[in-house]
Amino acid sequence: MRKNNFMLLRILFIYAVMMSAYSYGQNVSIDPKLLKGQWNAQWITCPNVPQKEYGVYHFRKGFSLSEKPDKFVVHLTGDNRYELFVNGKAVINGPARGDLYHWYFESVDIAPFLHKGENVIATVVWNMGEYAPVAQISNQTAFVLQGNTQKEQIVNTNKTWKVFHNKSYKPCSIDNSKRVRNYMVVGPGDQVNGELYPWGWERNEFDDQKWLSPKIIGNPVPTGYGTDNLWTLVPRNIPLFKETLQRIPEIRRTNITGIRSDFLKGTQPLRIPANKKVSILLDQTYNTVAYPELWVSKGKGAEIKLTYAEALYDKDFVKGNRNIIEGKEIVGNDDIFLTDGGDNRKFRPLWFKTYRYLQIDIQTKEEPLLINDFYGMKTGYPFKMEASFTSSDKSLQNIWDVAWRTQLICAGETFFDTPYYEQLQYPGDTRLQALVTLYMSGDDRLMRKAILDFYHSKTPEGMPQGRYPSNRLQVIPTFSLFWVSMIHDYWMHRSDDEFVKQFISSIRDVLDWHEKNINEETKILGAMPWWNFIDWVPGLVNSRGGSEANTAIRTLHYAYTLQQAAALLKYFNKNSEAEHYQKLAYDLNAETYKLSFNNNRGLMADAPSQKTYSQHANIMAVISGAVKGKEARDVLIKTIQDTTISQASFYYRFYLTRAMNKVGIADLYYSQLEPWRKMLSMGLTTFAETPEPTRSDSHAWASTPNYEFLATICGIVPAEPGFKSVMIKPAFGDLKEVRGEMPHPLGKIKVYLKRKSGSKGISGEVHLPEGLTGKFIWQDKELVIKPGTQKINL
Repeated sequence: MRKNNFMLLRILFIYAVMMSAYSYGQNVSIDPKLLKGQWNAQWITCPNVPQKEYGVYHFRKGFSLSEKPDKFVVHLTGDNRYELFVNGKAVINGPARGDLYHWYFESVDIAPFLHKGENVIATVVWNMGEYAPVAQISNQTAFVLQGNTQKEQIVNTNKTWKVFHNKSYKPCSIDNSKRVRNYMVVGPGDQVNGELYPWGWERNEFDDQKWLSPKIIGNPVPTGYGTDNLWTLVPRNIPLFKETLQRIPEIRRTNITGIRSDFLKGTQPLRIPANKKVSILLDQTYNTVAYPELWVSKGKGAEIKLTYAEALYDKDFVKGNRNIIEGKEIVGNDDIFLTDGGDNRKFRPLWFKTYRYLQIDIQTKEEPLLINDFYGMKTGYPFKMEASFTSSDKSLQNIWDVAWRTQLICAGETFFDTPYYEQLQYPGDTRLQALVTLYMSGDDRLMRKAILDFYHSKTPEGMPQGRYPSNRLQVIPTFSLFWVSMIHDYWMHRSDDEFVKQFISSIRDVLDWHEKNINEETKILGAMPWWNFIDWVPGLVNSRGGSEANTAIRTLHYAYTLQQAAALLKYFNKNSEAEHYQKLAYDLNAETYKLSFNNNRGLMADAPSQKTYSQHANIMAVISGAVKGKEARDVLIKTIQDTTISQASFYYRFYLTRAMNKVGIADLYYSQLEPWRKMLSMGLTTFAETPEPTRSDSHAWASTPNYEFLATICGIVPAEPGFKSVMIKPAFGDLKEVRGEMPHPLGKIKVYLKRKSGSKGISGEVHLPEGLTGKFIWQDKELVIKPGTQKINL
């Protein structure tokens, strides 16, 4: 009977979790007056605490309604972050990451959570202070909530709210870089002392009489208004996120006998005896991003440590096959929960975690501990798959699925380079992520935000930063060029001239900065300041200011970008500038070829000294047009075949494929997938930053096969700006049959093609949405294609 009661309670609990896990998305309007001047709510904070240091705070506001409203819209934000509850139900968290000049606020209709009579809005706000993630920009601890219209302004933040400093929290896992022996800057873990925690603080019945009145620190203002602003507010420009229940399927190792996995299903608690030290290694079976939620009862004084990792390590700190655990231990960031002995206590970290493996380490004291349930609440940007791809090689489906998982866990309020180690947004990574998500989902909102984020990051030199948002300065000149390419990509794929036009002066700034760094003697780029990153591969020097290394690669990359910018500027009738940049590209190509091309080797060197060679220099030589025609084809084939030169990483292989497309050997792309097959054979469930040994097991710049399956194998690309027409030029390689579809602003583009037996011919069909035309190219034949479905027989 007791077991049946427990199961009933857990079923009811799981239903409640699903109902309260940010499971509703909504579009709400903002009263225009709030975007044209000062809000009448007030920024509030906790009094008598250091405002820029670590701290966790709770705010509450009780209010009465004469009837349940149909709509009740509020706008809110906090520094560093907040989570909002209404009548005990979790509603929303934020804000979307930005900077002090572009501090995002969320808008949400909380009417579904309200009722007639007494209601309570409660919020937890935290500031990680000196331990904050590098991606977190901050001024000081603060929270604001503004009602949309007069009727909602009864909940505006002001002196009628109450606040509590939650001293149960302190930072842990603050030495992550040392622990994982690599760069890790995602912020600390949470150590929570259950005896000090104000359990039930978010519920209506909680007694907050001893809480303090908040300190008022100013009035919020939107961008373009105010003076002496602490933050300047802008509306959130990406959708709200959902959370979904994600069960952990496997116990891989433990030091206790007879353990059952029922507690992972929420059907039966796991009892840990008194004065016992227990370790349980769990396997999600794939990399994920989620908020772990641990429910426990009793066990007063027990310590529970949760450790998170993408992979396990052997004694030599080598990961090896990710599925194998023998002889390996977990090393990673962690959280700690000190239990108070109460019933149904929930521990959930303030920020999400990235993991495949989780380890629970428990030390009980005089009272046994019950683990009632443990699971994750999956989160991230809500991209929806709108594309598909299948082929005669069924193994490509696994690459497709793993690449999409990689992309999903590397997308949050910004694109992440890696969700485990950094959670930072870099233009070099983001350009590739944006193209993948455009092709896979058709959702361009995170791409637009990323372009704006880098635009907002500009230094006095006019250069976008090498990663942003970031509280540490980094400038990567090559990545500033990729930001220009991102704008070009957006212009080619979306008809949105007003959005693109705002960046023209900043594009000039980037190009002109590089032009000023052309060496007067060599007539190519010389030693440049900042970090001149190219790629993470052996033999390639990523110089950090003042070095002549890789001047050919950097110059050819600049010439490639100049041509993209020239096309864009010409479209906007900036003809003299377009002509200047086009001529400059031509001159740079010519000078680089003269200084760095080795005729004996038939390859472009990395610099005029011709001491080192890489695929990178030759890829850029092809896509910039420094080598053309048959010579370009010969150079690229030699580049692919010569294993003695520095090889392109997963990241730079995107540009290798652009070069293959340009010289007409895109059919080789299918044969270039071995690195991804090798990762799968090593048990990776997301694609890695670099070949083994790799730091990050989840790096979205390695998810480009999903773009290439559609853009190269199926051959679907824009034929003109705004994707107003399409070119379909398939490159099968050794495949016999392909079927793909992708979203276009007008609808779906679909192809189904197969080789004719015993010939070089092709048959199948192509479908274009209404309003879209284009051309279909196969070898030396070209067909006009129109809206609707048409047969292909060549």
